[in-house]
Amino acid sequence: MTISFTQFIGMCEVYDPDVQGRSQITKQGEGGRVGRDRRKSEPERRRVKATGGGKSEPVSYKDRKDIGSQKQRSTKEQQPQSERGSAALSSREAQRKAYKERKARESKGSSPSSSKDKEKAASKLLTKKAPEKKVDPKYKQQKSSGLSRKERLKLVSAGERELKGIMKNQETDKYKKETGQNPDKKGRSTIVNRVQKRMNN
Repeated sequence: MTISFTQFIGMCEVYDPDVQGRSQITKQGEGGRVGRDRRKSEPERRRVKATGGGKSEPVSYKDRKDIGSQKQRSTKEQQPQSERGSAALSSREAQRKAYKERKARESKGSSPSSSKDKEKAASKLLTKKAPEKKVDPKYKQQKSSGLSRKERLKLVSAGERELKGIMKNQETDKYKKETGQNPDKKGRSTIVNRVQKRMNN
């Protein structure tokens, strides 16, 4: 006796409930579903809601809006980004192909090929040219001192030290005039702060 594959599957579904549950052959479910209804039955549901009067009942499931429609493969899987057959290219062939494409773009002319180049060209056209600065006819170029950078810095430091000393003497005399005594530790700190403030200005 010979039986068809469909008859064999039908027999498995009848006699073997485990195989029936794992079977890959799906039937049209209730309510227009693509597969069978896998939701728990009312006695199996643990989640309940209060209905009033100290009573509660199991929460009912809401039907999905997309019942009966098959999901597109493109919505579930990452689609290929490169051209068909490009994965088969070796690294050397891929380099050669990229080189040829680049040369072909360059040979088209000076017109911008990529969106980035177009954006740069557009921004260059839109930018306003700054007016040329007029040089004052009375301007005279500063004469070179003939000193190196190290020597110039040394000279500036020496000048600042001398200026700081003069200011310190001035502030000390001012403090003595105000208080009528020589500055103590607190007075010296006040003098230093005043000198520092004057130097910063």
